[in-house]
Amino acid sequence: MLRIITQLAEAQQELARIRSRNQDDQVVHKEATVREIIQTVRRLGDSALLQYTAEYDCQNVPLDRLRVSGSDLDVAYQQVSPELLQAMEVAAAQITAFHRLHLPKSWVHFAPDDVTLGRQYRPVDRAGLYIPRGRMGYPSTVLMNALPAQVAGVQQLVMVTPPNADGSIPAAVLVAAQIAGVKEIYRVGGAQAIAALAYGTETIPKVDLIAGPGNMYVTLAKQLVSGVVGIDAIACSPELVIVADEQARAGIVAADLLAQAARDILAAAILITNDRDLAEQVQLIVAKQLADRSQSLLTEKAIAHHCLIVVVDKISQAVELTNQFAPAQVMLWVEEPWELVSSFRHAGTILLGGHTPTAVNNYIAGPSSTLIEYSSTSLSKLERAINALAQAEGMLADIDAVERRIED
Repeated sequence: MLRIITQLAEAQQELARIRSRNQDDQVVHKEATVREIIQTVRRLGDSALLQYTAEYDCQNVPLDRLRVSGSDLDVAYQQVSPELLQAMEVAAAQITAFHRLHLPKSWVHFAPDDVTLGRQYRPVDRAGLYIPRGRMGYPSTVLMNALPAQVAGVQQLVMVTPPNADGSIPAAVLVAAQIAGVKEIYRVGGAQAIAALAYGTETIPKVDLIAGPGNMYVTLAKQLVSGVVGIDAIACSPELVIVADEQARAGIVAADLLAQAARDILAAAILITNDRDLAEQVQLIVAKQLADRSQSLLTEKAIAHHCLIVVVDKISQAVELTNQFAPAQVMLWVEEPWELVSSFRHAGTILLGGHTPTAVNNYIAGPSSTLIEYSSTSLSKLERAINALAQAEGMLADIDAVERRIED
């Protein structure tokens, strides 16, 4: 059941509880396991990779099958539909264009008294990409992580990803990698894959930087090797705060909350509004959709434990609660969203207006930690590409959140 809270103190307490959901009582035990894996891979190389792949992924991958072959890549293209291929190409163009806009440039400043100051930006020689397995594979994660490296001019991209039960890699993931210019792909995941990228093995080369999300073991491994190799930001479980007033459409807000909850059992989806009627309508719609549809147990658990509706007296309170929570994504569905943007001090991506679903940020817009606003026209033009990627990744709730906006 999606709860409604009307008392500010109670809301602060619940938001703090949800905020701490990523803390794991078993972290100390897991860290000891990860340390052992890293040291074993560092010492034994490929043989340790094969051992841990058999132990944790239940896959006896022969050494000569560790690297994905050219024939595997050719077959992958035959297994991907023309619509999905086009969607990935559209997404790649969007992501590339965004990152080209803020590519840093070297500069030199000539100061008085013959003093010269400057800064040079150079790409790393080799970057490693970790792509989690997921339920159906994540081609969007490949594009989001590989294309910035391509724009920066990284010469060699090395991708690792755990194999499926039959030893395969999802075709969409392999095609996305080729679109993004990744030529080396290895069938290995978990902490052992991070160790291989950090230290190198007989088969997998050592890299200068590792990017890409993963589970707790992958996250701990990245933290432990961060002094040896560069790492990107540590990913947390998905989280979204929707700040809405009477302008918002209850059915679409409900769809956004459900789409977020469907992404992870620890996903947090929170509506903060000054409109009690909107809050009650969203609560009823979410309950009805959970009852009418075959929502996964994962979604139901996320809704029950990490999702919430908070009713406040005024939008300024919603802004302050959001700053306290510091979410990865904020959706502003209010009368004048741009007037509120500067008020958010602790937020990642800010989605503005009623035509900017989280699916835009997840699949196609390219940026993170920035501002995104789509119009009804721009969303309609990219609907097919977004939906094709969401379908490929098994995120059907994202499709619903997009289509409701198109129909509205």
